[in-house]
Amino acid sequence: MSENDRLLAYIDSLNAGNTPFLDRIEEEALKDSVPVIRRPTQSLIRFLLQMHKPEQILEVGTAVGFSAILMATYGPPDCRITTIEKYEKRFPVAERNFAESGFADRIDLQKGDAEEILPALAAQGKQYDMIFMDAAKGQYLHFYEQILPMMHTGSLLISDNVLQEGDIAQSRFAVTRRNRTIHARMREYLYTLTHSQELVTDILPVGDGIALSIRR
Repeated sequence: MSENDRLLAYIDSLNAGNTPFLDRIEEEALKDSVPVIRRPTQSLIRFLLQMHKPEQILEVGTAVGFSAILMATYGPPDCRITTIEKYEKRFPVAERNFAESGFADRIDLQKGDAEEILPALAAQGKQYDMIFMDAAKGQYLHFYEQILPMMHTGSLLISDNVLQEGDIAQSRFAVTRRNRTIHARMREYLYTLTHSQELVTDILPVGDGIALSIRR
């Protein structure tokens, strides 16, 4: 084990963890090969929720509802979460988890493609204090263009899995051919975030990489 691995293991050992209900959902998801946000990322989001205290949250990528329930659990008592998922087989699992969590009245599951739902939300004049991006990595840049109008001054955008297991630092020729399009699009996305005149962005090597962006 490298020195960095030992440090990460030690930091993780200090993590207070989640509720038993969240632990159960995480265990079931991993058993079914459904990705959930990594433990260090969970810890960071819990911290950001306490610091930022968002009242309106938008999530792109529900999966089985783990991260939406985590945000409802550790966010302000009156926060409302809109979460988007397009894979039909995940709808009933997410809805069951929301019902069992006790947060079904605060979580609005939007079923369908974010490419269609995001413009509809923007057309309704929706504004969000915090946005969690955790969907198809190759679509981040496209989704960002639709999300930006729904961010007011001070809105926080959290983009997950931006380092792609370290591949993002590699030449495109060092990445497997099937991953080159996603690699190029993620690089373009990160460049856009860090060079935007409308955002202040920092990229952290937490989990598989987190980009934190605040609307100026």
